[in-house]
Amino acid sequence: MKSFLLSAITIALLACCGLQKAGAQENKYLNIVFIGNSITYGAGLKNPVREAPPVRAAIYLGKQPFVGTVRYSNQGVSGSTTVDFLPETHTLFDKVTAAADQFKDEDWATLVFSVMLGTNDSAIKGPNGSPVAPAQYRKNLQVIIDTLLERYPQALVVVHQPLWYSPNTHNGSLYLEEGLERLQSYFPEIRQLLEHYAASHPGRVFPGDTEGFDYFRQHYRETFQAEDGNSGVFYLHPNAGGAQTLGEMWGKAIYHAVMNL
Repeated sequence: MKSFLLSAITIALLACCGLQKAGAQENKYLNIVFIGNSITYGAGLKNPVREAPPVRAAIYLGKQPFVGTVRYSNQGVSGSTTVDFLPETHTLFDKVTAAADQFKDEDWATLVFSVMLGTNDSAIKGPNGSPVAPAQYRKNLQVIIDTLLERYPQALVVVHQPLWYSPNTHNGSLYLEEGLERLQSYFPEIRQLLEHYAASHPGRVFPGDTEGFDYFRQHYRETFQAEDGNSGVFYLHPNAGGAQTLGEMWGKAIYHAVMNL
């Protein structure tokens, strides 16, 4: 009986120590500003305010261990390119900083900028500045990120790869196979940019989702909206289920960045 009691006490003490050890990790409070285009905005969804990828990312993050309150601002704008978000334009970038400034006094929370741009940059014609050459795409992103890092010295930036779209995509803008190929040429530019920041701003700029492109290419019929276009039915924007999947992909990348501070 004594042996049994000692064993029970030992197990209880070990469990207690384990809880104390786990409790040593303080909760992270997050303020996230999402920068993007119509995919970020939630175009075509019945209720973007509740269904868009930023919403789903915030919900996912709020359920993770050691994450406290998650607040966010969706600054996705349909049709936008990296050119539209350049600070010198004083349009979309000013809206991003206005959103971030709402969080500036909350020094107990981590400010995160989640960036996914490139879909409209890759178009043959239509969106502002398109087609954007790969080197220029990287330069534009660097200008945007450099300005954010300077203005918000404690902030993190997470850069996601843009998503696959069907090679017949042609709505008010023209994308097609040429655009899809150009889109993929942006991926090594993002990797180079991340390597640059790993040296110049260690622990500030992190890789985002890299799995979405292949995932949605394989599952587009179940996860994308079928849209009538000038070159047939095309697939560009996630449906409600796809938006949830994408949001969770973003959430995982953001969580990894935040927990590695």
